Amino acid sequence: MTNASDIKYLNALNTISGVGAQKLRKLMLFFGSAEAAWSANLEPLLQSGIGEKLAERIFEERKHTHPDREWENMEKENIQLLEWNSPNYPALLKESSHPPYLIYVKSSLEVASIDFSDLITSPMVAIVGARKNTAYGALAAQNLARDLGASGITVVSGMAFGIDSWAHRGTLDAGGRTIAVLGNNLDEKNIYPKSNLNLAREITASGALLSECPLGTVASPMTFPARNRIVAGLTLGTIVVEAGEKSGALLTAQMALENNREVFAVPGSIFSESSFGTHQLIRSGAKVVTGVKDILEELGLEKSGKQKISSPKIPTNEAEGKLLKILSSTPLHIDNISKLVKLQTAFTSSALAMMELKGWVKNVGGQNYIII
Repeated sequence: MTNASDIKYLNALNTISGVGAQKLRKLMLFFGSAEAAWSANLEPLLQSGIGEKLAERIFEERKHTHPDREWENMEKENIQLLEWNSPNYPALLKESSHPPYLIYVKSSLEVASIDFSDLITSPMVAIVGARKNTAYGALAAQNLARDLGASGITVVSGMAFGIDSWAHRGTLDAGGRTIAVLGNNLDEKNIYPKSNLNLAREITASGALLSECPLGTVASPMTFPARNRIVAGLTLGTIVVEAGEKSGALLTAQMALENNREVFAVPGSIFSESSFGTHQLIRSGAKVVTGVKDILEELGLEKSGKQKISSPKIPTNEAEGKLLKILSSTPLHIDNISKLVKLQTAFTSSALAMMELKGWVKNVGGQNYIII
């Protein structure tokens, strides 16, 4: 395990372009410590096997990089660092084909604490999918995440628009723990997407944000595949909820297979382009998911007893009774609802508002309602 004074030099090395997991391993193997690598002359750097261009870049760029200052900037952002040999480095990730040498962590939990150790050693399952999801996809991701979270499973995703965000939200709504793996660094000004900043803050309260990116790294098309391999490597299995023909979620599923992890897919409408990828996965042998029981049984995970028991929906008036009979998980517009229950739209709207307060129904957008 790297000592506390040496880890700041690992971070400093990682800030230099071209120094990734493989090069850090070579430097540590050759020099024995990050501080020795940081202070080495050019000739030993050339001998370390990292390549001439990178050796010269380290030798030049370190003149303008201050390890102490970089470390202070991380501490200001409450970003912690896990090194490969740390006892709290996730075991499953270490077993994956291309694990990062360093993991940056942002969490209310200290990486050396018992709580963080419990988070990182608990069973983890990934939920990923399309950025442009359907209402069906949002509901499926949210419900699966909620049930997994209530069963004591840590839900991992990438905090992107769409399915990822619904997965994190569903876990949090169940009082569960979730981890977001980002393709950028973890300081607040670089959180991506910006609209998920509040979600990121909620995640850190009981879970964590993870990244292999040092301060100053912004999200780019190049960083997302690297992020996806971490999502797949951390988890026992990956659930794809919705995915187009060229969705990044399919790449995560492929990486899961390469690491001998399970891949699950949620079936969708044969008319939906968002389900093209999931149906392709099912044809290729992915496990079909119709509920959390499918996942827990396949992975051999027993429920922890944390799941919440939903209160029965007992209507208090005739309108609620009619609405409960015709609403389902398929979104239905309020105008169609009013026609089906033969009530005026204003009266239907009032009844739906009361049922939404009770947690029975949900407006999924555009006055389209589902039962929950």
